[in-house]
Amino acid sequence: MSKQTFTPNKIISYFKTEWVVLLIVTVSGLIYNLGLLAGPWFEGRMTGCLIDILNGRKTFYNMLILVGCYVLSIAVVQVSRYIKRFYVRRFANNVNRRMKGILYASLVEKSRPELKEQGTGDIMTKAILDVDDCVEGMRKFTTEIFDTGIALAAYAGMLLYYDWRLALLSMLFPPVSYLLAEKMKAIVQRTGVVYKEQSGALSSATLDRAENAITYRVFGCEQQRKQAYEENLTAYEKAAVSANIWNTMMPPLYKVISMTGVLFILYFGAANVLGTGWKVWTAAIFTTFLSCFTKLSVKSSNAAKLFNAVHKAQVSWKRIKPLMNPVIENEKPEIRTVSQLSVRELTFAYPDGENIFENISLAAKPGDIIGVTGAVACGKSTFGKAFLGEYPYQGSITVDGKELGSLDRRQHAGIIGYLGHAPELFNDTIENNILMGENKNVSDYLKLVCFNEEVQAMPDKENTMVGNGGVRLSGGQAQRLALARTLCHKRPVLILDDPFSALDKDTEKQIFANLKKYMADGIVIIISHRLYLFPQMNQVIWLENGQAVTGTHEKLMQEIPEYAQLYHAQEGGSIYEQ
Repeated sequence: MSKQTFTPNKIISYFKTEWVVLLIVTVSGLIYNLGLLAGPWFEGRMTGCLIDILNGRKTFYNMLILVGCYVLSIAVVQVSRYIKRFYVRRFANNVNRRMKGILYASLVEKSRPELKEQGTGDIMTKAILDVDDCVEGMRKFTTEIFDTGIALAAYAGMLLYYDWRLALLSMLFPPVSYLLAEKMKAIVQRTGVVYKEQSGALSSATLDRAENAITYRVFGCEQQRKQAYEENLTAYEKAAVSANIWNTMMPPLYKVISMTGVLFILYFGAANVLGTGWKVWTAAIFTTFLSCFTKLSVKSSNAAKLFNAVHKAQVSWKRIKPLMNPVIENEKPEIRTVSQLSVRELTFAYPDGENIFENISLAAKPGDIIGVTGAVACGKSTFGKAFLGEYPYQGSITVDGKELGSLDRRQHAGIIGYLGHAPELFNDTIENNILMGENKNVSDYLKLVCFNEEVQAMPDKENTMVGNGGVRLSGGQAQRLALARTLCHKRPVLILDDPFSALDKDTEKQIFANLKKYMADGIVIIISHRLYLFPQMNQVIWLENGQAVTGTHEKLMQEIPEYAQLYHAQEGGSIYEQ
């Protein structure tokens, strides 16, 4: 199936994509389920043969032939069953991998505020539990088409063949179990939704308790957090019990209802054997009929149970469907050169909020380094994020005359490089954290950020594992590693948010000199509260109370007393330099 016709937000697309696997499932499933008819048929024949042996009409040799054929039929059926189950599981695994890949790609494209709004726990639940439940419903549906649907039709056909009146009478009850299962749809879905919501809340509470354990311990809040966690755990347990009760208590009831027809078979079937019923039966036919109905009833209860699994899967699909958007595979940024960056009257506000800053204007060309600073919470970081396009802005940001907000994702990613103030490290080696698949010399970028000697002193050097499962790096080391990654994947415009806050003064000066040389053909915007390098900046933006003043360092020293005071305080060795 071509990529162009695959629609991630339609369930049928996943079945179409796996058509080869499902074809094997279909062939093996037909052999398996039609072969199941051989069981009751042989059981009836062997019962009749046993009676004939006792009456002297047949010998042990006749029974031996029947038993041999019976065992052979079982072998064929079981081999077919194994093949069918193997490929059904393969189908489920393929769909699971595909769904999680699409979901992950969709989550990666979302902005940080959008992810925060959904909640980490809820995202984890969607990415793991909801996909698993959805795929499990698809797996059971695929399985039961054969194990239940075809088998039911085959058993029903055999029953109708032997006595259609008794067959219709005894098969009145299985449909009742189907109707009951459908009536339970609302409560199964409702309890399923509550369970998923509580699962997400518990995941968030677990992450919060683990990530902030030291803070809670230092401030003596462990008991309160433990109590809050226990409340989440109790709510989760209640939701899980409620959901499981409705998922587990109904199947036995379905089976009892389906088996009710056996009473008619015992009564009217006995009449057939005695020659006073609707048909004339032998003991062998009676045994075959009863065995077929028993298996049909079991399959009927499974069909009713399947409804619950499908309802559960529907709940999960509704939760993840908005995230199952088409993903352009192998999409790489369209990197290009930039000759001019122009910002005119840039104003920014988060949705339903007041303006963070207003009317910022500047013009920059390759080789320019622009410093952005200001008071605490003045919007410095927000100014950098405005270039990411996570939220719409007012005013204009143009690159070579093209509005940044009008560019598609590939074009935008090829122009803007961004380093946030909180370094993000993957659970991988230092080399992989920097190169991310690129075929480059990692030492070049480690030297740019003055981190090469420290890495060479580590036991595994560039192959040292970092992140959650690796070596604990200091704040300055993590900062430089993240900066090395940003420089490795060079873009014509770099936004660096407080990249030197955890570094000593000498290291910062050396990295700045390297950065200036390395980005001679690009534009760099450095957001920082440390000002002793600002005299080397081509332009400086001072933010305060939502207003911005743009100019050279010398101009701001003369016109902005707060800027001059902050600069002189740091030059004198204040806390800003620590």
